[in-house]
Parts: sequence; structure tokens; C-alpha cells
Amino acid sequence: QVQLVESGGGLVQPGGSLRLSCAASGSILSIEVMGWYRQAPGKGRDLVATITTGEITHYADSMKGRFTISRDNAKNMVYLQMNSLNPEDTAVYFCNAQNVRTNSGYRYGNVWGQGTLVTVSS
Repeated sequence: QVQLVESGGGLVQPGGSLRLSCAASGSILSIEVMGWYRQAPGKGRDLVATITTGEITHYADSMKGRFTISRDNAKNMVYLQMNSLNPEDTAVYFCNAQNVRTNSGYRYGNVWGQGTLVTVSS
């Protein structure tokens, strides 16, 4: 019943920037961890960044310094600001939520969005 919907993907030139958004819907009380993962063509799904309710962040080494993850707990949203993009960043980006607690007392251990495609090309 809890769903994640990503937006903001598209085509961007190398060196450009893009901002992804993810909205969690449902009668949500809290989400312990929200994050972004990506899957490049022919590759597996890799961690991009995560952020806790206390706004403690973790980044994959290749993204650190270029990407910034943030969240709005009141709106149950998470964002990914991507700067200095290069063609290697081309991938489907997935939103993730862990330990989602609902108003009815239910707990979702792991929820995934449908993904949004980011293409970095000139």
C-alpha cells in the first residue's frame, strides 16, 4: 500500500546537473532510511546514497562530492541533487525506503520505486 514514485529523470549533457525527487505515499508515520540506487545498462543495481531520519548520509565513493541526498520528513520525500554528471552516470535510478511505519501499525521492511531513467550524453 505504501508506494514510492520517482521523478526528474531525463537527458542531460556531460557536466550538467539534474535533481531527482521521490515521493512516498500512504498513511506513513515514519521512514527510517531513504536512499537512491542505480542500475546502468548491463550492470547490477548499486548504492548511490542513503539518508536516515536524523539526516545522517552515506555516499558511494564515486558519487561523493558530486551528489547530494536530502529529505523532507514532513512530506515523506527524498531528493538527489546530481552535479558534474558524466556518461558513466547513465542509469535507471531507483528510490528506496526501509522500515516504513504506517498509521495502522504496519511496518514495511523495504519498498522500491519504479525507477527513473537518467541519460548523460552530448
